[in-house]
Amino acid sequence: MNIKAGIIGCGSIAKFRHAPEYKGNPYVSEIVFYDRNPERSAELAELFDGSVATTIDELLADPSVQVISDCSSNENHHLFSTKALLSGKHVLCEKPISLTIEHANEVVEAQRKSGKKLMVDHNQRFTRAHQKAKEILNNGELGKILTFRTTFGHQGPEHWGVNKTNSTWFFKKDRSGFGVAGDLGIHKLDLIHYLLDDEIEQVSAFQGALDKVDENGEPIEVCDNIVSNLKTKQGRLGTAAFSWTYYGEEDNSTIIYCEKGIMKIYHDPEYQIEVITKDGEQVNYQLEAIQTNDNQTNTGVINAFINCVRLDEEPLVTGQDALSSLKVVLGILEAAETNSVVKI
Repeated sequence: MNIKAGIIGCGSIAKFRHAPEYKGNPYVSEIVFYDRNPERSAELAELFDGSVATTIDELLADPSVQVISDCSSNENHHLFSTKALLSGKHVLCEKPISLTIEHANEVVEAQRKSGKKLMVDHNQRFTRAHQKAKEILNNGELGKILTFRTTFGHQGPEHWGVNKTNSTWFFKKDRSGFGVAGDLGIHKLDLIHYLLDDEIEQVSAFQGALDKVDENGEPIEVCDNIVSNLKTKQGRLGTAAFSWTYYGEEDNSTIIYCEKGIMKIYHDPEYQIEVITKDGEQVNYQLEAIQTNDNQTNTGVINAFINCVRLDEEPLVTGQDALSSLKVVLGILEAAETNSVVKI
């Protein structure tokens, strides 16, 4: 089966993750690139031996394009993903699925109407460590999950984005919407839902633009740090911290505390999972290196997306899953802005 893929938006995420992974997938024959900035699409088409669409409509009207990666900036996801689904394409949408619940519902509804696959790129579910962690938690050897803490932080998107400056769209409220909460936080909230097989239903939080400035030297319009308390439907309690100011080292760790022991994920540079039981026994797992901005390895996301199209399977991250995480992010931001406890 030969699949032709289209990519909307030719920034860093397309260049470093989507395009190379489509290129490396044996079932993908070609990539068609679209960006509102034609130099960018031309650059990636040359780099990955693909072609260029001059408009969105041209890309979506091409019957030979079966799958679309929506790598546009956050405020456009609901527009492009909805349109692509209704044009009969399978869609892999970057996270967050949208900036509002109303717009996210439009995307989910378009998927239902079109019958096409919609997967959202919450890539933490795909790492070997997180898959193994879920297996260990599911088999019950650690007993009931009681509490957890998770964090995700690095030195900020201005070191990763396509133009490597403080003018990055991630710092603009109208385009990024949620600051670090939507960039990094939403990934770990989705991961908690996945690992615990549970949903967060109550939150409180503090946020701030503590250190980042925009291209004019002014504090950015969105948060660069956010810290929250979380309670799930099944009564588990946890904390989550997300940051663009972890200068020196990225932190992507999660610790889950159970009746019979503790599981630490991405906590130790050598072992991706450490299990320490109640009676002091320790089991370490060496599975793979964590995907960081400086260490781009294959995320497995594109392969999983292509497989679910090819084999007609349910995506590992559905529109509904993405909607659940979006609701939690919006709740956390509301809690921080109103100094209150918010029910999701």
